[in-house]
Amino acid sequence: MDIIKWLESWYKLNCDGDWEHSYGVKIETIDNPGWSVKIDLVDTLLENVHIEYSLIETSETDWYGYSIKNSIFNAAGDPTKLLFLIELFKSIVEEYDTVYVSKLLE
Repeated sequence: MDIIKWLESWYKLNCDGDWEHSYGVKIETIDNPGWSVKIDLVDTLLENVHIEYSLIETSETDWYGYSIKNSIFNAAGDPTKLLFLIELFKSIVEEYDTVYVSKLLE
C-alpha cells in the first residue's frame, strides 16, 4: 500500500467525530533544511506508548530523529526523509497497534 494512502487510512480510522477536532497530523518543512512530522496519539491505541528520542545522523545532510512523548509522535529528518518518517510511524503502529492492523486486513 502506498504510504500516503496508508496514512490517510490511519487518520480516517481515528476520526470519530471528536478526535479530529482536537488532534491530527502535521507535516511541515524545517529550516535545517528538512521535514517535521507530528502525529497526535491521544485517544488512539498508541496513547500510552513512550519512545525516547533517538537521533541517527550519518552526515550533516543525512539524518533523522524521532520520539513518542506525551502522546505525540515527533519526527524530523533531512529533505529526503519525508516518506521514510511516515514509514517509520507506520512500523511503530504495526508493532504496537494490533487492532489497527487487523482492521486494515478486513
